[in-house]
Amino acid sequence: MTVAVETGLWRLDQAASVVAVQQKTMWGLVTVKGTFTSVSGEGEVRAGGSAQGTITLDAASLDTKHAKRDQHLRHADFFDADNHPALTFAVHGAELRPDDTVQVTGELTVRGVGRPQTLTARVVRADAGAVTLETEFVVDRAQFGIGWNQMGMMRGLTTVNATLRFARAVA
Repeated sequence: MTVAVETGLWRLDQAASVVAVQQKTMWGLVTVKGTFTSVSGEGEVRAGGSAQGTITLDAASLDTKHAKRDQHLRHADFFDADNHPALTFAVHGAELRPDDTVQVTGELTVRGVGRPQTLTARVVRADAGAVTLETEFVVDRAQFGIGWNQMGMMRGLTTVNATLRFARAVA
């Protein structure tokens, strides 16, 4: 499939988009998985195909299907959601490649700490009214000031999986 996404404004379709994380814990024996239930975003595709935009996750919306753990993740040990209610990915550039992947550069901000982030997304569906991207990338939570690790239980990097569907914004 060769993709051509039209210039203009695009908005994230919240109902058709998912951002999930997974982290090894219990000394690598258990993988904790969670999904952000509140995700928003928008972007603009400019002439020539370059793009910019922002994806915003509500820090308090992470759902791991375990209420006590979710409360701890909102606490200052992790996302500190009271002081930093949003995680953001600001897209500074996106380049469509011939193999229908998109090289995305931007800045990921968690707990008020921004770090450059580059990732590759795959275009899984595109038409005049919508485009769907899938990506998987890893982050080192320590780079964002998330160092809680009781008894060395948490291992490795955090994996982020996202399926993002953008619909053409109606003026």
